Amino acid sequence: MAPVVPPRRAWTTLGVLALAAFAFVTTELLPIGLLTLMAPDLDRSRSQIGVLVSGYAVVVVLASVPLTRLTRRIPRRELLTGTLVLFAVANGVAAAAPSYAVLAGSRLATALAQALFWSIVSPAVSGLFPVAVRGRVVALFSTGAALAPVLGVPLGTWIGQQAGWRTAFGVLAGLGLATAVAAAALVPAYRPDDGGAALGTAPSRRHFNVLLATTALGITGFLTLNTYVTPFLLDVSGFTDAALAPLLFVSGAAGVAGTIAIARTLDTHPIGSLLAPLGVGTVALLGLAALGTVQAVAVLCLAAIGAIYASFATAVQSRMLQVAPGSTDLASAGVSTAFNVGIAAGSLIGSVMLQPWGAQSLALTGAVLTLLALGLTAAAGR
Repeated sequence: MAPVVPPRRAWTTLGVLALAAFAFVTTELLPIGLLTLMAPDLDRSRSQIGVLVSGYAVVVVLASVPLTRLTRRIPRRELLTGTLVLFAVANGVAAAAPSYAVLAGSRLATALAQALFWSIVSPAVSGLFPVAVRGRVVALFSTGAALAPVLGVPLGTWIGQQAGWRTAFGVLAGLGLATAVAAAALVPAYRPDDGGAALGTAPSRRHFNVLLATTALGITGFLTLNTYVTPFLLDVSGFTDAALAPLLFVSGAAGVAGTIAIARTLDTHPIGSLLAPLGVGTVALLGLAALGTVQAVAVLCLAAIGAIYASFATAVQSRMLQVAPGSTDLASAGVSTAFNVGIAAGSLIGSVMLQPWGAQSLALTGAVLTLLALGLTAAAGR
């Protein structure tokens, strides 16, 4: 039987879990901002520190579905609290790591916690609310993840610069512990199968498979360019190094705005909420491919891509809660896997194409992939 939760407690739980999502995404990306501090301290190359980010995504891809299957019978309160405790401990170990090997091991543990967290958190938090507003709830929850690149990583980088990179990970360990305590107090105690969003509201194996394919294609398209957006802005658009930080902030802020904007349509127009980001994203990528040398156009397209990338990811999560053919936990794990496959594939395609064909080719290739995702979604919607 689905838990009955007072509205105030439900909204507070939503805020706590959004903060946890913020912490997870900040931790995942933080080595990028601290790279120049971590590499000399650990006597490693910058590329080896970079592996701490790419390897993290690989672990999430491989672990999401198996871990979700293994933990299907554990009550959500205990499971969410446990993942956040593991997150806190792993970041504490990272802060005190005496060697690169210990740091890599702590990142592995954090990635395992994240793989499980993203698989179960969307059904857990949306199940606290009526079906009619769950799309809006998913969007509000997603603002936590969207804020991480805009606020979390810059703030963590600043802390690392002022007090050492280990302090930044220590702060995240404290944040993880605080959210674990709050989750233990707020998340209702119920069996997984009794959750309000344990099953899809309109289950369909065919539509779910289309959603997985669309997610992988769309994210691959966006990441083909996004992974190498810095060389595009420098080499194609002609911006200076000093302009990169403000430009990336514009993209991140647009992502937060896109997440909030898509909340208005998720419950009433679920297919349109997928089609609109893919359509706008395709146009923006084509705009960069054709007119990326014009700086004003590049900034406009960069902001558009930031907004639609975040809104597309939110729309995917909302649609999953509708069409999941069985357990929404397992469906969420499948979506997370497809999402991270797209991240890895986009990065790989971009690395292969960047040197021989240049950064503009990445925008065109990304547009082709998002257009395929758009066509697939439109055909399935009909």
